[in-house]
Amino acid sequence: MTEARVPILMYHAVADRPNDATRTLSVSPEAFAAQMAVIADRGLTPLTTAGLAARWREGRPLPARPVLITFDDGYEGVHRHALPALARYGFPATLFVSTGWIKGAHDTGGGLDTMLDWPQVRQLADAGVEIGGHSHSHPQLDQLDDLALRTELTRCRDIVADELGALPVSFAYPYGYSSRRVRTAVRENGFAQALAVGNTLARRAQGPYALRRVTVRRGTDAEEFERLLDGRAIGRTFVRDRALTKGYAVVRGTRRIRHRAVDALV
Repeated sequence: MTEARVPILMYHAVADRPNDATRTLSVSPEAFAAQMAVIADRGLTPLTTAGLAARWREGRPLPARPVLITFDDGYEGVHRHALPALARYGFPATLFVSTGWIKGAHDTGGGLDTMLDWPQVRQLADAGVEIGGHSHSHPQLDQLDDLALRTELTRCRDIVADELGALPVSFAYPYGYSSRRVRTAVRENGFAQALAVGNTLARRAQGPYALRRVTVRRGTDAEEFERLLDGRAIGRTFVRDRALTKGYAVVRGTRRIRHRAVDALV
């Protein structure tokens, strides 16, 4: 039997006029609404991140043609523009919040554009959007020492729990970067599953802490979006992204080694 391959769509900002920092990884409200219409017209079944992971963990069958709709960071357009389109079709989704970027008592001022506030996050949760963790200040987690890593995860987890009344169970790695140490820390902090990027379809064999996603951005046209849903020509679509990722992985690996050497001398 062929292993199920599930498209997990990764969105960021949904905005008419995104700023320069978020433009590339944003989509217009019209494009987002059209993409949700494609999902409905093709008879796909959206799930939350927790829903997909639980089915795979428990060996339960997936629904017909599953798909995940996920958002990173916590931009205000998710509430203003994405929520009405999701509600129109009754679609669940997952929002991964960087808690230090959400407006309110915990705001560090690091948000890249107009961010959600906590009442809006609660309204999204009440509307069927799963709220997951995305760290507190959105660092490259694999570059942090153990204390800083633990602080990022525990602050994010505890703030979401305090604001929403329930612990988050899903996590997304900022920038998609992780390591065995980071994945272990995510698990130890109570998250049951976590998403990377990878720009390929998700499979159960990837494991619950390294599920892959495909990036939807401002340049994703209707034809490309349908290819993402089908898993067609994904390698060609993201060939430049993968080349950059491999090159940067070498740089980041060198940084980790240098940091550890310095720590050993201190």
